Amino acid sequence: MKNGRHAIQSYSLFGESTHLPDVMHCETIADRSVLHDWELSPHRHARLHQVLLVQSGCGTVSLDGTVSALTAGSLVNVPPGHVHAFRFKKGTCGWVATFADELLDEILVRVGDVRADLGRACEVQADASIHRVMEQIWQEFSGSSKARALVLRGLSAVLLGWVARAMGAQGAQPSNFAESNLVQRFRGLIDAHFLAHWRVADYARALAVSPTHLSRLTRAATGDSALRMIEARTIREARRQLAYTNLSVTTIAYALGYGDPAYFTRVFRRDAGVSPRVFRAKLS
Repeated sequence: MKNGRHAIQSYSLFGESTHLPDVMHCETIADRSVLHDWELSPHRHARLHQVLLVQSGCGTVSLDGTVSALTAGSLVNVPPGHVHAFRFKKGTCGWVATFADELLDEILVRVGDVRADLGRACEVQADASIHRVMEQIWQEFSGSSKARALVLRGLSAVLLGWVARAMGAQGAQPSNFAESNLVQRFRGLIDAHFLAHWRVADYARALAVSPTHLSRLTRAATGDSALRMIEARTIREARRQLAYTNLSVTTIAYALGYGDPAYFTRVFRRDAGVSPRVFRAKLS
């Protein structure tokens, strides 16, 4: 891949700096590929999960350094934090569905080990059901029909379920540098305890490792330190509260464990690019 020697880039396909602009995002493979001569150099998305489906054409995908051929029907699952790159034959057709952490937090609740399964980067073959739901997502995303957001949420859940099922049925193997089991367990602990304001040391103790080792593993798997992963989960909750409640910024800050609302504002601005009040104003 070109530019392979350069630092791995982290991209936010949704708003370059904004969050929650839509339920999810869907575009054709050509939409972005034609801008880069059909080759996307190694990069990662810190908080976005992507599913790519090749309808026709071919190419290659690199997932954390493991290169696989892409043909018609290839389905690529790229969890947050995984380094990936694509090279397509000119004219390749298909779609890329992108899901923000906020949506995954909503739909991947009480679904057994599905979230852990989807946390593996891999390439498998899509069946007819996946083709149909991806095309439905593309049509719904491109339109403005009544209940569009509700339908997109439902279709997103169906697609992710079919992807997990295809991965299981085909015995998909994770990429060589796939997220370790310990990092997956760390994610689960964050979801369970971030509102209790656990520190990195608390999570490390629960995982029977040192805080330094935990951060070393999280940086290798996601590009973020353990502290940044904890903060990111807390800020995701803050964005949800700002978007879907009328609670004041101060109330949200205290509820999330920030003793100083001003400090919460600084952390939020560093993550979202704008202050909590500006974020809420843009949404409204």
